[in-house]
Amino acid sequence: MQILILEASTTSAKAMVYDAADGTTEVVTADYGRQTDLTTHDADAVVAAVTALGRQVSVGKAIAAVALVGAWHGLLLTDRKVRPLSPVYLWSNTEAAGLCRDLRRDRGLVDWFYQSTGCMVNATYPLFMLLLLKERGLQLADSMVLDEGSYLNWVLTGQLVQTRCLASGSGLMNIHDREFDPAVLALASLHESQFPRLVESSECFPLSARGAALLGLPEGTPVLPTNADGGANQVGAGALKPGVMTFSVGTSGALRLATQAPQIPKEPSTWCYLSPRSWLSGAATAGACNNLDWFRNRVAGGRMTYRELEGEPRLTDSGPTFLPFLYGERCPGWDDQRTGGFVELRPEHDITVMYRAVQEGVLFNLFQCYQSLTALNGAPERVKLSGGILHSSRWTQMCADIFGAHLETDEVPHASLLGGAVLGMELLGAIPAAECYETAASQTISPNPDLADCYAAKYENYLSAYHRQADKPQSGQGTSLACDQEALCP
Repeated sequence: MQILILEASTTSAKAMVYDAADGTTEVVTADYGRQTDLTTHDADAVVAAVTALGRQVSVGKAIAAVALVGAWHGLLLTDRKVRPLSPVYLWSNTEAAGLCRDLRRDRGLVDWFYQSTGCMVNATYPLFMLLLLKERGLQLADSMVLDEGSYLNWVLTGQLVQTRCLASGSGLMNIHDREFDPAVLALASLHESQFPRLVESSECFPLSARGAALLGLPEGTPVLPTNADGGANQVGAGALKPGVMTFSVGTSGALRLATQAPQIPKEPSTWCYLSPRSWLSGAATAGACNNLDWFRNRVAGGRMTYRELEGEPRLTDSGPTFLPFLYGERCPGWDDQRTGGFVELRPEHDITVMYRAVQEGVLFNLFQCYQSLTALNGAPERVKLSGGILHSSRWTQMCADIFGAHLETDEVPHASLLGGAVLGMELLGAIPAAECYETAASQTISPNPDLADCYAAKYENYLSAYHRQADKPQSGQGTSLACDQEALCP
């Protein structure tokens, strides 16, 4: 019994064939290249890239089901015949940052929106790009409002549907009743009829003739509609039970915990979305491996490898502090116009010391998020680390040392793809329920207690720089500058 999983991620197309009989996988990936950047996608180009990989990897295989995975926070406008009218605006697009800054002056609006949707007034969320487009004079009344995942559903099945998991990251859905919120839609003068029909993650649809031709599979093959990569990651990591935190460090960073009810703090810091099975209490950063890419390509001129930039392993108290907000801030401060850079940079600091500061800064921002999450939900029993960070054993160890936690890693990469496979196995009856799926740690990285005091002092320096920056008036409209699309991490 073989399952095809397709994923349209922020930077690349991915496809996996999972064999439910023995758990073996075959994965192919391809960067989108110059047809896209890190702030927008061409919807049809992404569909073409994803389906081409799906066709390639499934040749000669008896595919019993297809599962789709995509990214949260995308926005695509189409006409009534579902033909794209706009690019896909990604979470990393900060064009609406100025508008959000003005809206955040209304504390009543911020609190109402945050408590209703689990999302902050921040340029990350599609609602605010819609408001910006409306402000620019674009007429939205005749448009359909989709995202990349729901467009992929349409192309492969002919069904205009969106999973609640995917919709929960839009800022348009009420996180309590799990339906589009009429009061929120009214802010942009939109009606529910302009959106895909909301469905559960377990509902499937037959592969259409168009989809069959694209994938080279039999028409009628069951297709599970697109779930968000973060939600699918929770499934694939075997983390649907309370007390298990998933921690991914890729292009951006995120920490997530499954909860049985919405968890929304009084003061905005974390977010609350839906996984394919439950609510998720989480936090995310805009900067992670993309900061490392920026440093290598723009500061080091692309002349050194990531391993060379790491240099000799050493820890110094005298290095600079790096604020990893080149792409604005998501959690915990939600300041999409916050900027990044070095603090206390001195002439004696060489390029390897600077690079280490970038690695530390990314993790300090994530540790801020971790502290907010644990204050709300309590400390997790297990933390499962994934993403490009695992390509660097030094950075992974640094993560354990800064968090002071034992971090588990799994042998199987691509947890979001694996999450699609788990949902496919549930659909086909290969497992009784997705909640039953668990993974065993292939490795546990333990913190070095001898470094705790040093990293605690560095973290205090980071917090001091972070709060000093917050006290200064921000200028500019954020950045939508994409770094070169190379390997995300060393």
